[in-house]
Amino acid sequence: MLQPWRAGSSGRKAAGCRRRRGDLAAFGVREGGRLVGQEIRIHVPEKAEYILETLYGAGYEAYVVGGCVRDAILGREPEDWDITTSARPEQVKALFPRTVDTGLQHGTVTVMLGQEGFEVTTYRIDGKYEDSRHPVQVQFTPSLREDLKRRDLTINAMAYNRHQGLVDSFGGLADIQAGRIRCVGDAGERFGEDALRILRAIRFSAQLGYGIQEDTAEAIRRLAPALEKISKERIQAELVKLLCSPHPEVLRLAYDSGVTKVILPEFDRMMETAQNHPHHCYSVGEHTLRALCFVDPGRILRLAVLLHDIGKPDTLEVDGEGITHFHGHAQAGAAMAQNILERLRFDHDTIRRVCRLVLFHDYGNSLEPDLKAARRLLHKAGEGIVPDLFAVKRADIMAQSGLQRQEKLHRADCWQQLSEKVLEEKQCISLKDLAVTGKDLLGLGMKPGRELGVLLEGLLSLVLEDPSLNTREELLARAREMLAQT
Repeated sequence: MLQPWRAGSSGRKAAGCRRRRGDLAAFGVREGGRLVGQEIRIHVPEKAEYILETLYGAGYEAYVVGGCVRDAILGREPEDWDITTSARPEQVKALFPRTVDTGLQHGTVTVMLGQEGFEVTTYRIDGKYEDSRHPVQVQFTPSLREDLKRRDLTINAMAYNRHQGLVDSFGGLADIQAGRIRCVGDAGERFGEDALRILRAIRFSAQLGYGIQEDTAEAIRRLAPALEKISKERIQAELVKLLCSPHPEVLRLAYDSGVTKVILPEFDRMMETAQNHPHHCYSVGEHTLRALCFVDPGRILRLAVLLHDIGKPDTLEVDGEGITHFHGHAQAGAAMAQNILERLRFDHDTIRRVCRLVLFHDYGNSLEPDLKAARRLLHKAGEGIVPDLFAVKRADIMAQSGLQRQEKLHRADCWQQLSEKVLEEKQCISLKDLAVTGKDLLGLGMKPGRELGVLLEGLLSLVLEDPSLNTREELLARAREMLAQT
């Protein structure tokens, strides 16, 4: 079984970068799945239970199904409670006063109870898939087993109601107990139907800390090129879930199986770029995988750490002693990060924030931290970069060799403390904080245009050096002196 790769245990590590196996003895720690002898009891929320009982009372079969069953068994709080039923869509609609036709062609009706919606889908058999994503048509079936049979992974192919208990036709419970990701039936068929399932399997491995069963892993390796057909938005969503999971290092499995070659080829180049330097002991890619485990699972932070050294392969230099250097990799990386994030259809704010972190992640490594330097940093990077920048810096340091680690961490702490002091004291770091405006300079006889902007930047530079100069009187006096010299 292909196991999730794990970072080494030395140093500080974000919680979760250790493999977690399924444990039946742990079920029921929180409200959710509860093992009673060999039976699972699941607490279904009142509204979902009402829908089940309404369908059941009308003579139809109905179960909660899929991810909510898996999560309840694991003692996790399900995000949604999806329902599958033998009732046809029109029969479901007839039983409930408020419904939304979410996807009638696929048998799905959303039942509205108050402000909450529950997807209710008729048992179905999927027809032929022609785009590696969607079936051309679906066929309704009276068989729950046939409906479960079409699903991707065994842990997602379980159903439950209080009358029949847990329906587990494909060994999902055993796979949870074994800590195993396995496809329902033939893995090649499942991934051939919908290539996004390849990423979902790897993502669930990362979220749960489970290994991937060998037949499923082999099918991932063989069919990874089919991900070319999947929309960038879908790839983005799965990549973010993987990165923000307790095991972001499982991205190593995506590389080993050829998945990143399709969805993030720049990462493959990182994995193949060595770092022969006293401050490093891993390739660029291995360093990145380890760094991901040393930062909290926020979307911006994990993306920034993933991409912080993306520019290194393009800036690689080797000196006469065989030592590798990557001068300018932060600047090159910021440009590459923007292209990658745009390609994966990320929103503008995410792109802006991540690229700033990539650009400035190395800032100050060769500077002595002081208030003046902190003001310069915040002027260039923007005040919103604190504290994320220093979280990225610490993750970067923790994934390097141990050389001067404590000194580097202390320097990062000093930079953060000084930056926070600048912000707390509301020191001037941008033109909006300057005590004079362009209107004030127009009052001195200046004309609108480039020269006015240059003069404002000159005044700001003086204030960055000495915040005590940031008064209207002082800056107007300095402006007159500058104008007299031109």
